[in-house]
Amino acid sequence: MINLFDQHVLGGTLSLKNRIVMAPMTRTRTSDGDIPNSLMATYYGQRAGAGLIVAEATDVAPSSKGYAMTPGIYTEAQRQGWRLVTDEVHRRGGTIFLQIWHVGRMAHQSMMPNGEAPWGVTEERAQHSDVFAHGPDGKLSFIRAGAPRRLETEEVSALAGTFAQAFANARHAGFDGVEIHAANGYLFDQFMNSILNTRGDRYGGGSAEDRARFLLEVVDAAVREFGPGRVGVRLAPFGTFNSMPADPKTEETLLYVAGELGRRGAAYMHLVYELMPSGNMESAEFRQQHVDHAVLARVRATFPGAIIWCGGFSSRASAEAALDTKLVDLIAFGRPYIGNPDLAERLKHGWPLADADRATYYTRRGEAGYTDFAPYPADGAERAAA
Repeated sequence: MINLFDQHVLGGTLSLKNRIVMAPMTRTRTSDGDIPNSLMATYYGQRAGAGLIVAEATDVAPSSKGYAMTPGIYTEAQRQGWRLVTDEVHRRGGTIFLQIWHVGRMAHQSMMPNGEAPWGVTEERAQHSDVFAHGPDGKLSFIRAGAPRRLETEEVSALAGTFAQAFANARHAGFDGVEIHAANGYLFDQFMNSILNTRGDRYGGGSAEDRARFLLEVVDAAVREFGPGRVGVRLAPFGTFNSMPADPKTEETLLYVAGELGRRGAAYMHLVYELMPSGNMESAEFRQQHVDHAVLARVRATFPGAIIWCGGFSSRASAEAALDTKLVDLIAFGRPYIGNPDLAERLKHGWPLADADRATYYTRRGEAGYTDFAPYPADGAERAAA
């Protein structure tokens, strides 16, 4: 059996102290201006026992914002705020990547610059999906995604340059690497879906090469900034979250992307469980299945880097059973990390896990449900009160 607490060398450059990954999770605790802050530094520092932390989805530009109070990486103040986080994680011996995204059509005009329409691969709206934004009454709530406008070809090319600047900012903020969020119905996923992507230009849906062109241009920019072995990509193959249509060409695209990422020296592919297509982040649930093992074996044969599995893991036994398939190298834990900052220690020693109140997942209530979880006492006493 593979031990979850074995070290792992990621991308040939980074030595991880265990095979546990803290998955990226939106928590909406930024300061005004979408600036990371000292509270966020405490939160991530508390969880530095993970072999790798992937920080929450971060906006590449004002146009990429789909959820209120998510952090950015496009201003100097945001970069300085993230430096607080990376310094604290490194002080505690951790390794941290920044997940960077553009939500595409999964946005609402109330949060877009000058109230413009969200940016889409086409004009097709995410008819059954919500974003976290200000409603007509001015209060934050989950509201239906707005109607997008189709990006012009030159705008897509320019957006790759916007990502390049974000990667430079992330490196200067002290991150060890970056993860590109190409899953869960956001912009890269929208481009890669052959049913949704009906464009006729070089980013169109006619071939896997064209469907993946935008993603790979952005990966190239990340590798130029951080070097090989420090760039990961998150994918949700066969997922239908955020109104994504089922795509008969998913495997074709996945294997093409796997081969291209391997040629570029990407550190890992982060494969997430399919999300149930419920309306919003707050009520989304994971299906209890991964990518089919036969498909994953073909990915494994194509991609020489690490593969991370994410979704539904809540015990050491389930994580090590997945590692024992030899199809994956690292296991990502999401929600268990919310209420268990010392999750790695709890898993190692078999200590019970605490549950977090879902009402505190997305809130402006400061440390409540965020940094106020006590580590489990080594003597087995009851968890201290928050």
